[in-house]
Amino acid sequence: MIHHRVKGHVVGDKFREILNQADRENRTYLVEHECKEILEGMGISTTGHLVARSEDEAAEISNTIRYPVVLKIVSPDVVHKSDADGVKLNLKNEEEVRRTYRDIVSAFRYQRVMGVSVQKMARPGIEAIIGVTRDPSFGRVLMFGLGGVFVEVLKDVTFRILPVTEKDVTDMIEEIKGYPLLKGYRGHAVDIPALKQLLLKISDLVTKFPEIKELDLNPVFLYPSGNMVVDARMFIGEFTEEATVKSDKAQNLHGLFYPDSIAVFGASNSEGKLGYNVFRNLLFHQFKGRLYPINPKSEYVQGIKAYKRITEVGEPVDLAIVVVPADAVPQVVEDCCKIGVRFIVVETAGFAETGEDGKKVQAKIKKIIEQSCCRVLGPNCSGVINTHHNMVQSIGLIGELGKGNIGLIAQAGVYAAGILTGLRHIMDFGIVATIGNKMDISETDILEYLGEDDHIDVIAMYMEDVKSGRRFIDVANRVTKKKPIIVLKSGRTEAGKKAVSSHTSSLAGDDQINSAAFRQSGIIRARNNEHMFDLTKAFAKQPIPRSDGVLVITYSGSLGVAATDMLHLNGMRRPLN
Repeated sequence: MIHHRVKGHVVGDKFREILNQADRENRTYLVEHECKEILEGMGISTTGHLVARSEDEAAEISNTIRYPVVLKIVSPDVVHKSDADGVKLNLKNEEEVRRTYRDIVSAFRYQRVMGVSVQKMARPGIEAIIGVTRDPSFGRVLMFGLGGVFVEVLKDVTFRILPVTEKDVTDMIEEIKGYPLLKGYRGHAVDIPALKQLLLKISDLVTKFPEIKELDLNPVFLYPSGNMVVDARMFIGEFTEEATVKSDKAQNLHGLFYPDSIAVFGASNSEGKLGYNVFRNLLFHQFKGRLYPINPKSEYVQGIKAYKRITEVGEPVDLAIVVVPADAVPQVVEDCCKIGVRFIVVETAGFAETGEDGKKVQAKIKKIIEQSCCRVLGPNCSGVINTHHNMVQSIGLIGELGKGNIGLIAQAGVYAAGILTGLRHIMDFGIVATIGNKMDISETDILEYLGEDDHIDVIAMYMEDVKSGRRFIDVANRVTKKKPIIVLKSGRTEAGKKAVSSHTSSLAGDDQINSAAFRQSGIIRARNNEHMFDLTKAFAKQPIPRSDGVLVITYSGSLGVAATDMLHLNGMRRPLN
């Protein structure tokens, strides 16, 4: 990332000055000349930011910077200048400038006019658009694409989560459909290194000044040497720090997956009850550690001595599984925390997913654990399965399971249960973790742990949303260097459903941001369930290829041709004959 060590404080002072002016005028965006002043302070070339307050001043500036020039309205009431007919291009002499200045001032006489911007007419180049918006899960997002028809009709844009690296911006440039135009077409190419530096400077700008909520540079002209920002817009707001780091009490989750002792609250002798199923699974799969059923009404549960309260156990308990009514859970969690239970799995439903009353109960649990060192998985989950530890916590009865090298993280317990029911005889799972409402332990926490578990070689994830998206990317980046991660992301959303103020935000659909985040972190995105488990099974059975070369061996020429076509379409190659 580029850092402006010498004049950084000057840029910062100017930004604060402009920000304070906007605040005094109750503006949530910066006008063009303010944006360009900030950009030029970062070493980014623009068409200029001089503002004329009179006709004579407009003529003087035009004569100084030379013709042709462009005049643009400068008003806090006019955000989209072109749409409001506030931009006049290609003015060739002083007479045209004076007449146009008068026309603009007259046309906007009912708006607050700060002046008219006078800029050098930019020489033609390949049009591009660069922008920044904010995503609820991943925070600030950088966009790049070709402008004009490419963005308006084809939406040929790409995204990356900020901050970006040089590799990220290289990938962005090369993955748009219009890349051949940038690389060189009929002898004309753009300055790719200068474009990369521009993208890195925008990343640096938004990182340096997090009050910038959204940013549009549109158009940017790309030349064989350098580039030029023609128009700029920034939307500002109060900075809210994004949750991207671990909790202060974060600890290794080994004890969640390999506990020596488990207490089950709500363990039951009554077949059909969830408490019966959970305890039955632990016994049936021959959990090797100590089991403590907690049931105030039974002396024994399924042949194991029961306890009325966990405080009666008198021995250390590593993990507690909770299958009691939702309103009783806070007291159970508090009792566990008091005696030093490190991990609690709340399989009970009826919390934030059910409405306001459930949210209040969940908030009460969260407050309890914030004052302790224990971690909570759930609520509203189906627990953890670790075939290498003979531990099955599922609320549904599960038959024989083989030991495997696949890790599965699922937000929904029912989803995991369905997968196990249908696939446990054709795929061998090592660890299955369901996270439910992820009040505390998230998919990122579990992903980080599975990345270190020697029993797991490939990780599959069913994901509905992402918590602390920037940390998720950082963790996934580390894990994918060692193990493949395949993600099925549900809940795809159309960009047009969002109420947005900037062009960048209108193009940044939730699904595009998700795909960008996955590409940036090396995750393989699955199209559907079948695709995810085909990929997972393949990675579980075969070593990761060291290159893109594939040898096709077939007894039929037609099958060989079909295989070769598919390999080529997926970027693989056959060794030369």
